[in-house]
Order: sequence, then structure tokens, then C-alpha cells
Amino acid sequence: MTVSLIGQLFGTSPCGPLIQHTKKVHECVSLVAPLLEACIAADYDKIHTLQDQVSKIEYDADVIKQGIREHLPKKFFLPVERGDLNRFLHSQDEIADYVEDFAVILFIRKTKIHPELVEAMREFVQQILTVTDKLLAAADQIDELVETTFGGAEAELVLKQVSGLNQEEWKADRMQRKLCMKIYGLESELDPITILFYEKMLHALSGIANASENTGEILRQMIVKG
Repeated sequence: MTVSLIGQLFGTSPCGPLIQHTKKVHECVSLVAPLLEACIAADYDKIHTLQDQVSKIEYDADVIKQGIREHLPKKFFLPVERGDLNRFLHSQDEIADYVEDFAVILFIRKTKIHPELVEAMREFVQQILTVTDKLLAAADQIDELVETTFGGAEAELVLKQVSGLNQEEWKADRMQRKLCMKIYGLESELDPITILFYEKMLHALSGIANASENTGEILRQMIVKG
């Protein structure tokens, strides 16, 4: 991602960079399941490779975010408040940050997933992806929302899409609690450092879901205000 590319994005559409930022963030999210599978397989070389990829994508997202903040307020009018736009970007950026946290946690220690936790971890990650997929579907409509000044049928569609985020994030919270109970049920078999790293993994994963829900709520507020 270069400054010239930022210029190209702004040259084609004022909302092009917003959508590009969304897609970069979700490129990060798409690596969560492969990271978990590499950890389950104890493929630490693969974890290293994936962690590098996440770091690069997260950096690209940061470049786009900074470009939006530096160029959009000066050159374009949007039917939303700049403060809301900045909050949307910050919250969306947190999603990528939590993915990077997850990747780093897996990279810095060769932590094995206990066999009795494998399926529950997979199900938890799939629920996280359900939350983020709903957000992506909604945020990908920003261009159309701007064209309709955040109103009309397009806005109603996006409102329906983000309305389901709360319930899906709530499901993720319940799954996290159950996973914690499973982990502590195995504490006679696990050393304290491994338990600590399991907690760190769950914290990063739940952070992805929470940040996605928050981003969807900010998008909802932008539509309601519009």
C-alpha cells in the first residue's frame, strides 16, 4: 500500500478507501481460522508465516486509515459527522488489532491445544467469523449509503444487517464462558502458563467480536443520524 495508491482510491470514489479499509480488516480476520488450525496441528512454522501476513495486512489497513483521515475531511463532503467517521475507523481498526494480538500470542509461545478443547475452540472461532461476516456485509454498502445520503431502502437494508450483530456477539460471549469452564475443568492436567495463554487467546478472539459489534453500532448511529 503506497501513498500513490491512496491517491488513486480517493480519485475514483470518496468512499473507496472506506470500503478498502473494511476489506483489509477482513483479510486479517480471514486468517484467524488458519491460525487456529496451525496451532491445533502444532505447525509453528505455519503460525510464523501467518503472523507475518497478518502484520503486513494490518499495516496496509493502517496506511489506508491514515490516508482517509488526512484526505477525506479536506476534499469531500459526507452526510455523516467527521467524528462518527473517525469512530467507525477506529473501531474497525481494533478488529485488525485483535487479530494481530491473536497471531502474536500463538507465535510467541508454542502452546498446544488440549484435545478436549479443540472442537470448542473451532466452534468459537466460527462464531467470531459469523459476527465479522455480518459486519462486512453491512460495511460493504457504505458507497450506496453515501449515494442515498444514508437513507432510503439501502439504509433500511444495512440496519437489518447490523441488527443481528448483537445477538451473534452475545452467542460468542456465551461460548467464551463455556470454553473458560472447560479450561478450568482441565486445570489438573494443564500448567498455569498454558492456562494463561488460553485466556489470552480467548481474550483476543472475543475482542474481535466485540469490536465488530461496536463498529456495527457506530454504523447504525451514522444511518439514524443521517
